[in-house]
Amino acid sequence: MSQFWLIAVLSVFVVAVVFSGVLIPQILLIAFKKRLFDHVDGRKIHHGTVPRLGGMAFMPVVILSVSLLLGVTLVFDSTEVLMCLVSDMKSIAFLTSAVIVIYLVGLADDLIGVRYRGKFVAQIISGMLLLASGLCACHFYGALFIGDVPHWLGALFTVFLVVYVVNAINFIDGVDGLASGMSAIAFLCYGATFFIVGEYIYAAIAFAVLGTVVPFFYFNVFGDAKKRKKIFMGDTGSLTLGLLLCFFAVKLSQIGATVKDVNPMVLAYVPLFIPCIDVVRVVVGRIRRGANPFKPDQTHIHHKMMATGLSQRVVMVLILAMSMALILLNIVLSQVLDVNLILLFDVLLWLGLNVVLSRFKKNRRDCDVTSQNAD
Repeated sequence: MSQFWLIAVLSVFVVAVVFSGVLIPQILLIAFKKRLFDHVDGRKIHHGTVPRLGGMAFMPVVILSVSLLLGVTLVFDSTEVLMCLVSDMKSIAFLTSAVIVIYLVGLADDLIGVRYRGKFVAQIISGMLLLASGLCACHFYGALFIGDVPHWLGALFTVFLVVYVVNAINFIDGVDGLASGMSAIAFLCYGATFFIVGEYIYAAIAFAVLGTVVPFFYFNVFGDAKKRKKIFMGDTGSLTLGLLLCFFAVKLSQIGATVKDVNPMVLAYVPLFIPCIDVVRVVVGRIRRGANPFKPDQTHIHHKMMATGLSQRVVMVLILAMSMALILLNIVLSQVLDVNLILLFDVLLWLGLNVVLSRFKKNRRDCDVTSQNAD
């Protein structure tokens, strides 16, 4: 059975890559014909006319790839697929509904603009739809010294997580390839974990999303704006990816299955650690300054790294490498350390990095001031 699903999961990944690779150039063509661009302002760091509708491809390609996989396998009377569909139909149906809600709101924001309150309401509705699917973050496996919590409290926490993770992915989308690259790493981790523990339908969905993101990453990072080959994901993409990532994280913790005695909380939430911890620091900083916590600024980790003189590409590579290293390190440490010690280690490591970056930024600014005074 696992051999059959291995072929199926790899097939859905390849199909998603192909469909996404075909669709994104068509979106670019339409965006330039209709002049749908991401406008440059004082906060943006890109130059030239770049469409921000890349996220339009995400939901259609994922649904098409997974539906095609299921349809083809059912034609050949695959009882394995039918059994999985029957057991997970409720979850998949409500997940699809939640993704459609957040996708449409993101699309509206990219085309005509939506106030953050409207997006906030859409995120809550999507979270409630995930609750209807049976998703609930009720199990903490000792993290923060908590075991299980009542269902009503887990339900509230699940909706909070949806809003939190969706905005974390949206906030981290400030450098070419960063949000899509971190999401791709997370989907790879989730897909592999679901496959190992025998949750093959969710593994197929995760790899379908991964296959969708890969071509976008290419056009976003390596596309030439002058040749009309570069594209951003926009809120359509970041909100959709954030919702899917939150679903997979909570689902994995809810299943409770583990790999090589690794704490389920490590497998579920460490792939999201960097965007989630960064958004806490940024929002707290905005509140302390009396600013709107949802108003964009240049205080994210990628902005601080670029302020030290690093290029966008280098910053992206460094943060993605940090994410992969942190995931692997946490998995290793989870076999010998308590989950709370691992969490403390991660937080201290992140705070230390920010202190170092702040000092580099200050030293660079002082050197620039000294140079200007000398001139």
